[in-house]
Amino acid sequence: MARRDSSRPTPLSLYPELDATALDAFVTALESGDVTGLAPARAAEVAEARSLAVFTRGKVTGADGDLLDAALWRHTGAQPRPVVVMPSPWTSLGWLTYAVQATRFAARGYNVLAYSARGFGGSEGQVDVAGPLDVADGSRALDHIIERSTGPVTRIGFLGDSYGSGIGQLVAAHDTRVDAVVALSTWGDLGEAFHENSTRHVAAVRALLAAAAKARLSPQTQSVFDNVLAGRDLQGTLRWAETRSPFSHIKELNRRQVPVFFAHAWHETLFPANQTLKMFNELTGPKRLAVSIGDHSGPEMTGMLGLPNRIWSDAHRWFDHHLKGIDNGIGDEGQVLGEVMWSRTLEPRPTWPSLTEQVHRLHLADDGELGEEPQAGWTATVLCGMDTPATVADKIVESGYAEIAGRPKVYPTQDIDRTVAAVWAADPAAETIRLRGIPRLRVTYRAANPGSTFVAYLLDVAPDDTAHLVTHAPYSDLDSPPDSLISADIELQATAYDVPRGHRLMLVVDARDPFYGDANLPRATLAFTSPEATPSYLDLPLG
Repeated sequence: MARRDSSRPTPLSLYPELDATALDAFVTALESGDVTGLAPARAAEVAEARSLAVFTRGKVTGADGDLLDAALWRHTGAQPRPVVVMPSPWTSLGWLTYAVQATRFAARGYNVLAYSARGFGGSEGQVDVAGPLDVADGSRALDHIIERSTGPVTRIGFLGDSYGSGIGQLVAAHDTRVDAVVALSTWGDLGEAFHENSTRHVAAVRALLAAAAKARLSPQTQSVFDNVLAGRDLQGTLRWAETRSPFSHIKELNRRQVPVFFAHAWHETLFPANQTLKMFNELTGPKRLAVSIGDHSGPEMTGMLGLPNRIWSDAHRWFDHHLKGIDNGIGDEGQVLGEVMWSRTLEPRPTWPSLTEQVHRLHLADDGELGEEPQAGWTATVLCGMDTPATVADKIVESGYAEIAGRPKVYPTQDIDRTVAAVWAADPAAETIRLRGIPRLRVTYRAANPGSTFVAYLLDVAPDDTAHLVTHAPYSDLDSPPDSLISADIELQATAYDVPRGHRLMLVVDARDPFYGDANLPRATLAFTSPEATPSYLDLPLG
C-alpha cells in the first residue's frame, strides 16, 4: 500500500457543494448536443446555448508561454458583442466551476472565456497567488477571446469567484480594456486578510493549502504560506501581499471609474469582510456590495449549481447595465444590499455609512456587566493557552452552509470558563437591537510577557443562556516589552444583526482560538482593565 506524503495537506474543497461529475456531464452535452441523463432544466439550457453559440474547450497561451486550460462560448456572425472573461477559483475544478453561469452569459448574448488559473487543474505553470504572472495571464486570456470574436468587441467584463475575483480586479487595474468587474467572495487587502490586527489567520492558510493539494505552488507561494503558519517574516509576507492586493491599485480603478460589484458573507473566514469594505469605500466609480448570511462562496453557491440565486442574478444585471447599456434599474437600487441575520430580510442602503444611524457605547465594568457608565480600577485576568467554547466557527466554509440552512452554531455560554475568558453581558434588550455596521472595541490590558494575542467575540444570548455569534475579531501585540499596559482599539467584523427583545449582548474575550496563530506564551496571563483616562468600552452601530 502506498503511503501518503505526510508533508502534503489532506485535500479539502472550498466548494463542497459542487458536483464535478454533473458539471462535466453538462459540458460534455454542450459539446455533443446529447442531453441524455441531464435534468430537464440543464438540458434546456444546453439546447438554448447550442442554438446561439459555439462551445469549445482549448488552451490559452499565458505568461511565459504556459498553456492555460480554458473554455470558449463564441457567437458567430459580425454583430458587435460584449465579452466576459472568468478566471477560475482556488480549486482543482478550474474553469469547470463556472460552466453553468458562463453558459447563461452566452445565452444572454456575451462571448465568454473561462480559464483555469495557472497551477490549477489542467493549466501549466505554478500558482502565483494573483501575482504578476496571473495578471499577465488575464490580459492574454482577453487577447485570446478578442482574436476569436467574429464581430467587433464592444465592452469587456471580468468576473471571478474567490481567487478569480482577486485576479479579475487586478487585471482591471492594469489593463485599460476592462470596463466592469464582478468580484464574488473577494479580497481587497490580502495582507490584512492574512494578518488581521497583526494576528495570523492560520486556519485560512491551512484551508488554502489543503484546497490546493493537487495544485503546483510556486516556491515563493509555498514559502509565504509556511511563514504565515510559523509566524516568520511578517514584513516579507506583507510586501508579497501588497502587490497582490487590489487596494494597492485602487487609483487605477478610480482613474477610469471602473464599475465594481462585490458580494461577500458576514461570517467570511478566508477573507474577512472589513478588508473588502475598506476597498469598497475607497472606490469612486459605480459600485455595489451585497453581503449575506454564510461563509466563503456559500451565498453564490446555488447559482453555480444552476439553481436560482440573487447574487448571480445581480451579477448578470450588473454586466447587462455596464457592458450592454441596459437600463435595468440596478444603478438606482443603492450601493449596499445587506441580508439581516437571522431574519434574512434584505435591506438596501444608498451607501455603506448610511447603515449606521447612531452609535451606542457600552462600558466594560468589574462585575461582568456592559453598562452605560465608565468604571475604572477593575481587573479581569485571562489564562493563555486554553481554548473555550467561544470560537469563530467549527469549520472553515462548511459552518457557513449550516448558517445558510438556518442552523447557526449554538454557543453554550454557561460552559465558558471564566478563568480562561473574560465575560461582560448587557441587560436583556427591552426592544430589538438593530446592529448595522462595524462594532468597535477599546480595551486595555497588561501582558506579562512579550507578544500577546486575544480574540473578542460578540454574542447574542437567549434567555436559556445559549448564544449565536454576532461578530468577532482577533488582536495581537508583537512589539511591547514585558509587563506593558497595552491599549487595543479594534474593529470587529461588520454585521447586520437583529438582537431580539429579551436577549442579551455578551462580549467574550479569550486568548486562544484554533482559527488564529497566537503570540502568547503557554500559561501566561492577560490582565484586562479600564484606566480612568482611557476607559474600556464597546461601541455598537445601530440602524
